[in-house]
Amino acid sequence: ELKKKSEEYASSQGFKLNPDDKIVNFVIKGLLKNKKEKGELYCPCRRVTGNKEEDIKIICPCIFHLEEIKKQKHCHCNLFVK
Repeated sequence: ELKKKSEEYASSQGFKLNPDDKIVNFVIKGLLKNKKEKGELYCPCRRVTGNKEEDIKIICPCIFHLEEIKKQKHCHCNLFVK
């Protein structure tokens, strides 16, 4: 379900999920683990600090992903690619 929602989001923004299913599955598992353990879909490649104001920035899709995709053609965790 999360993968499908991520695909829909990516499509609506003009990019897509990484074509490498291993990477996508790894990131999705990390997101789900963070949701279970920390209560939010925190990006698995960023450190949760415990400061809610700071950590809200790294809930997937994080506030950094659009600029990263623009500059690097992918977000930091490689879930989304151009």
